[in-house]
Amino acid sequence: MTTDTSELKRRGWRQTAVSLPIFAALLFAPAGTLRYWQGWLYACVFVAGCVAISVYFTRHDPALLGRRMNAGPAKEQEPAQKIIITLLLICFFLLFVVSGFDVRWRWSSVPIWLVTVSNAIVGLAFAVFFVVLKQNSYAASTVTVEPGQRVISIGLYGIVRHPMYAGALLLMIFTPPALGSYWALLVAIAALPALMWRLLDEEKVLRRDLPGYADYCRKVRHRLIPGIW
Repeated sequence: MTTDTSELKRRGWRQTAVSLPIFAALLFAPAGTLRYWQGWLYACVFVAGCVAISVYFTRHDPALLGRRMNAGPAKEQEPAQKIIITLLLICFFLLFVVSGFDVRWRWSSVPIWLVTVSNAIVGLAFAVFFVVLKQNSYAASTVTVEPGQRVISIGLYGIVRHPMYAGALLLMIFTPPALGSYWALLVAIAALPALMWRLLDEEKVLRRDLPGYADYCRKVRHRLIPGIW
């Protein structure tokens, strides 16, 4: 089935019109100022990553982008995933909020070099997302198995079973120092159990519904971090 790219672009613009002001408010309102250079640098990296991925896949794989846009707790089919996504969204919002308050009240003193390196790793996380989406056209935002979907075992999927979550892990861990905060790392650490829960619950669905996935798990033993887990 073909995807209407015009409608996809309209949906993209509508989502951007809603999400961008929220993103800006989460970044700058807690900081209490627009003179927050860490926030501006992070926003440039984050938005550039989102836009680059959206533009590329609108042109080259609009069906994938359409699946990625169907995100959020209400879109999940598995009851557990509705809870997990809600928890992860709350943690992701808190990363920005706690970082902003940290900067406002100067709880942390993150050196410029660490802010810069952390933003570079955030950019790397988006590069991981891009490669994963290139390698797996069925990498939806929700946990589901679609008709015609097959197991992907090449590229990053030959290293860990969930490379998209590996990219998400990089994003979560390095967002706080990229925003000039050490204290927000506690939020990132608190989010790890929810990320692991999502991953393990997703594997149950894939083992149940995706032919060949159990054999793939025996071949690629590590889920998230090569050589560790």
